[in-house]
Amino acid sequence: MAHNHHFHNHIHHYDKKNKNLMVSILLNIFITAAQVVGGLISGSLSLLSDALHNFSDVLSLIVSYVASKISKKQASENKTFGYKRAEILAAFVNASTLIIVAIILIKEAIERFKNPQEIESNLVIWLALLAIIFNGLSVLLLKKDSEHNINVKSAYVHLLTDMLASVAVLIGGLLMKYYQMFWVDSVLTFLIALYLIWVGYFLLKTSTKMLMLFTPENINIQALVETIDALPKVKKLHHVHIWNLSDYELHLEAHLDLKEDVSISEFDTILRSIETVLHEKYNINHVTIQPEFNKNDPKEIIVQD
Repeated sequence: MAHNHHFHNHIHHYDKKNKNLMVSILLNIFITAAQVVGGLISGSLSLLSDALHNFSDVLSLIVSYVASKISKKQASENKTFGYKRAEILAAFVNASTLIIVAIILIKEAIERFKNPQEIESNLVIWLALLAIIFNGLSVLLLKKDSEHNINVKSAYVHLLTDMLASVAVLIGGLLMKYYQMFWVDSVLTFLIALYLIWVGYFLLKTSTKMLMLFTPENINIQALVETIDALPKVKKLHHVHIWNLSDYELHLEAHLDLKEDVSISEFDTILRSIETVLHEKYNINHVTIQPEFNKNDPKEIIVQD
């Protein structure tokens, strides 16, 4: 068996990421409280739905923050992978809550549309502006980390949809103030909810695939095996498994049928060339290979146990 680790120093990056998440949590708690009070006083469902969305953000940010902290914990004998999958689990939870919140909002919006109510629009306008500014700050803080971390991406998407929802609420507030179009409130709530479902679905799909240990979409196993089979002394790579342990770690384990009965030191040389190809071409940074010679076992690329 052989293992190959190409790890970067994530410690500084983690601390900065956690600090940004913490600031975003505090900003969102403030917005949520302001919008709940404002929504109740003004009678605006879209403002309350935005507050509910913001509250789900607070929860999602806290889940992301905790997961990010936990994922740094050391591995142990009974937790050999440590808590590295905590962030994928957090993304899954966040995506699920996003969809649940959206379904509740749709139900409320339909009820309200049947019975439109007069709304105190000035309060709606000012609170929507406040939410746009605060969410905008949070979005800027998390943007960089969201590009290479599914956990932060789930929090970032929550905040971005929030900002867009607040823009919609602002437009609705202006329409209610100047044109008395109070039905706009329900329509906006409905549209915000549909957008939440759309966003949540993609996040749910990605995190589910990672939790189920599916092969990442950007990897063609057939092409990968052909590349390895073309290396010197290699007969056939088979019984292959490829999965994401976390956003940073991509694992491959497989059996390797060799053309000749090589020594361990010769196998190490073959292994190094395999690791190099897998890392450079597919960004796989953890490789476990079982060497074989004339072993009588299934030679399919994917073996159903």
